[in-house]
Amino acid sequence: MHSLFHRFLVLLAVSLSLLPAARGVPQNGGGSSTNPPQAKKLPTNVILNKGAWPSASDSVTPLPEGGRVTNNVYGNDYFGLTYALSPDWTESYAGPPPSDSGYYVLAQIKTADTFKGPDRGNGLITAQDMFFSLAPAGNALELINYSRDKLNAEYYKVEQAPAVVRIADHSFVRFDFVAPVSDLHWYVLATQIRCHEVQFVFTSRDTKLLDSLIQDLSKMKLPAEADLLSGMGGGEVPVCIKDYAQDENIVKKVDPFFSDRRFNPVPVRIIVDKEGKVKHIHFLRAFPEQAKAISDALEQWQFRPYLVDGKPVEVETGIMFGHAPRAPTPPRAAAISK
Repeated sequence: MHSLFHRFLVLLAVSLSLLPAARGVPQNGGGSSTNPPQAKKLPTNVILNKGAWPSASDSVTPLPEGGRVTNNVYGNDYFGLTYALSPDWTESYAGPPPSDSGYYVLAQIKTADTFKGPDRGNGLITAQDMFFSLAPAGNALELINYSRDKLNAEYYKVEQAPAVVRIADHSFVRFDFVAPVSDLHWYVLATQIRCHEVQFVFTSRDTKLLDSLIQDLSKMKLPAEADLLSGMGGGEVPVCIKDYAQDENIVKKVDPFFSDRRFNPVPVRIIVDKEGKVKHIHFLRAFPEQAKAISDALEQWQFRPYLVDGKPVEVETGIMFGHAPRAPTPPRAAAISK
């Protein structure tokens, strides 16, 4: 069963999971050396994984996962988003890496130790890449409606059905629900930026606290293209087009050569410049050898220039290499009160 509540708990559990134990690093090559092993200090508040991992072809182009909380302000250059955290709120843990289906935890926030309210709260800023989403949805509104339809009526009750609202002079969809047993409330707000559903999820037993967080969202800054139903780039960023890497748009195509066969999905976002060449490659999850093989191939691809009003523009699109992840199995029929 997929629900916003389960997704929140799973992601939080992943972020809090124990880091791998540090192994001693022997000096002078190890062997019979009498030097004691030196502990290797691990970074804090991150997840360590030697497997598939996000990466990019350059360190200059902004990435969705590149946002940071600095001086209690979350900023993300990729999404053109600036959100000042409410007073007495702070960042909790850095998010895990993107999933195979393009789901990001951009930031996790919580009430700080200085908070004096009756009940504490938590929050997530997330993004779902619409190029790789497993849900049958074409925009942020459809994705929220899909989540609402999959909400388990046995455990949760809809308090406010998905409704279009205006926040920071942009269209959002708002969806509120509650777990009656625990009296935990979820307020969900989502819009679309660069073909990603960008979502704010706030959780608490104190609905007045949640209402104040919604009001504070009106102060955040969003790019002009942010919109619930479109949000497809353009202007100062590339136009994002799903499934643009089709044969009719490609002049030259080179298949990647893999020395080792793996069976993981490799979602890749690319930016094609005005001349039709691949200028940026972003791997959401890939093993290093996969990233190199795919990069070597994509750098040789040539696209037909994409025209807007007769002028060539940059395009951002997604390509899935390897085996695509499977869509979740639909749950058995259950009564869901509308």
